[in-house]
Amino acid sequence: MTSIDDFSEIETDLANLARLSSSGANEDVRLLVAKLVRKYRTLRPALAEQLDSTLKASRTRSHGPAVLRRSMAVSDSSAMPMDADSRQSLIRVFDDLDGISEPLLPDALFAHVQSLIRERRERDRLAAHGIRPTRSAILVGPPGVGKTLSARWIANQLGKPLWVLDLTTVMSSLLGKTGSNLRAVFDHAKQNQAVLLLDEIDAIAKRRSDESDVGELKRLVTAILQEVDAWPDSGLLLAATNHPELIDPALWRRFDAVLTFETPQGNVLATAVRRFLGADIALFEKWVDLLASSVYGMSLSDVERSINALRRYTVLENASPAHAVIEMAIKGLPSLDKSSRQKLAIELARLEALSHNKIMELTGVSRDTIRKYAGPSPIKGRGIKKKD
Repeated sequence: MTSIDDFSEIETDLANLARLSSSGANEDVRLLVAKLVRKYRTLRPALAEQLDSTLKASRTRSHGPAVLRRSMAVSDSSAMPMDADSRQSLIRVFDDLDGISEPLLPDALFAHVQSLIRERRERDRLAAHGIRPTRSAILVGPPGVGKTLSARWIANQLGKPLWVLDLTTVMSSLLGKTGSNLRAVFDHAKQNQAVLLLDEIDAIAKRRSDESDVGELKRLVTAILQEVDAWPDSGLLLAATNHPELIDPALWRRFDAVLTFETPQGNVLATAVRRFLGADIALFEKWVDLLASSVYGMSLSDVERSINALRRYTVLENASPAHAVIEMAIKGLPSLDKSSRQKLAIELARLEALSHNKIMELTGVSRDTIRKYAGPSPIKGRGIKKKD
């Protein structure tokens, strides 16, 4: 029996399909239908089969290059704007339409991202009240904190692949070519109502007061400003930077929203550890807080790398979870500040893995401080307690 929630979801999908159809966005219509086929193949196979038949019929009737093939075969560079000299695509494509993990973000930032997605989904409703949706946003933060993953997830939630400006191809040594390549990317993205990401935008939108840059790059900044101003409501323009201080101040005013990403902390860090432990989560569950303390201050990509190393070490060395985690914590000590060392010391004491003397020796945190927050030590001596 179909529930009310199921009907509500189907109604939402049909409304989105009708909206795209009425706007004449044929490529997006076919892309959404393909996504619905995959979505309902298990839940409502009859509906999925009907949609799939319609999709195949539309491909058969198409004359010339099929729009559907251009939208779904994302590896086909002929469908994308190319550099005239190298014949390389100016756009890299992330096709996450089959699903992608939700980004690991603080609650406030995640709410901002969800709000942006909702505006895009209900832009017709906003337009009816004379309100424009957020057309552009710049994602700011250090490397490895989830900016690109968040952009991919946003595109996924909007039923689109993410198009990323490929700077290595766009940037040309020939004067005037970089601007032409950039305009070709923007024109193509606008025509297809795309989600376009300008990654490392600081490389092409530096302050025009920077005396080290030639006139060509300064003209490029002006061209980018014009393109951002002209970006339509039908698409979403994203930019990402690790160096906001390098970006021309005029560009900041052009973006509708600024999303600030930071290194993970607290619940986000613990959630990241659990996610990256994967199938080994049950083995390490009691050690999650200690692991989170030992990777404090790391980016999400570094946390993932450390947790994967921990899992490999446990298997290859046949190590107990206790020994593997403590080994990892000790290796990470040199990179921790005083506050992080204290937090790690307290977690070690609470888990009763080492004596207070040994913890003090490893971390430099006094026994009095450890005892104050973790209570008296039940372990005598320096060894690891003989239990997991």
